[in-house]
Amino acid sequence: MSKPIYNRRRFLGTAAVTGAALTSPVYLRRAMAQSGGEVNIWTYSDFVPESFRKQFEADTGIKVNIRLVDDQGKQFNLLAAEQPNPSVDIMTVAGHRFLQFIDSDLLAPLDTGRLSNWDRINPVFSDGDWATIRGEKWGVPILSGMEVLAFNTEAVSAEEAMTWHTLFSEEYKGQTAYIVQDMMSIVMLMMGYDGNMVAYKNDPERAAAIVEEAKNFLIQKKPLVRKYYDSGAEFQQMMVNQDILLGHSWNGPAAALIQDGFPLGMTIPREGSYGFVYTYNIANNAPNADNAYTFLDAILSSPEIGAAMTQASGFISTYKDATQYLSDLEKKATSFPEDQLARMQFFRAEANDLKYSLVDPAVEAIKAA
Repeated sequence: MSKPIYNRRRFLGTAAVTGAALTSPVYLRRAMAQSGGEVNIWTYSDFVPESFRKQFEADTGIKVNIRLVDDQGKQFNLLAAEQPNPSVDIMTVAGHRFLQFIDSDLLAPLDTGRLSNWDRINPVFSDGDWATIRGEKWGVPILSGMEVLAFNTEAVSAEEAMTWHTLFSEEYKGQTAYIVQDMMSIVMLMMGYDGNMVAYKNDPERAAAIVEEAKNFLIQKKPLVRKYYDSGAEFQQMMVNQDILLGHSWNGPAAALIQDGFPLGMTIPREGSYGFVYTYNIANNAPNADNAYTFLDAILSSPEIGAAMTQASGFISTYKDATQYLSDLEKKATSFPEDQLARMQFFRAEANDLKYSLVDPAVEAIKAA
């Protein structure tokens, strides 16, 4: 059996071609006034479908200037250096990084009343507890990633994969893998605790006791795991080599294997999981704020646009009904049933200092045990 090396770069290169094939849909056919001017966007590669950009420019007269970013920290530093007169109108910030930007007065609160298409977003993403801070919305959810239980469908049943406990079962001893730091949050969730630690922000003793319990669980289960891995490519290769049959993974590396035909499935187990959401955000003092709102409302106007963003990026669309524009293979790789999505919680940053002051040493203790 041939065992090629799978990687996310190969997957995204293939998916980008699919996304570029999007025909000019009807998402802007309700002709908007020719307002002219420009809108400046900092975002990741393939987050603005090229066909949408061209149609938007043709229908509105607004020129879309895109600057690619590859790191949230770099984007923060650049925007902070430009204040109070930023060159950007729309940025792409992950929801669990909101507080850093908000506390530095880099984002403007989002006026959802100016977005007639706001209701096209799945409420799982638009109404999540991470999305409202200090009574305000701060971003338009566009794409999501999450931690999943990935499994070889020829060896592990779908029912077995519906619980994280299978990952720690004697039956699959030596055939599992996970990122141990990420599993700390998952294990706390399995135990009925808040893996974000927000609930214990004012009770550090309680937080320490919970982390200690999760640490001891993972030490107890350490003889069952084949490997604590670090990268998505490493997870993929272990799956392809059949070194492991199931494991914790981010959905991106798992999706790449599915797209390449490997017999892989992935679930959000019954105990739940954690994820993050990429959002479009309006910069504080944006030079073209009106055009920014015109752009945001337009890009929300059709689930076909959301599907194109998924095809190009490999992340899950936040748009209602976007999956109807995906092939069966794309659906398998980038979508989940509604009942599974409802189990997902989102990473939050309010208690990160407390959380990682406890989790980081716990992880080192697990590895050393």
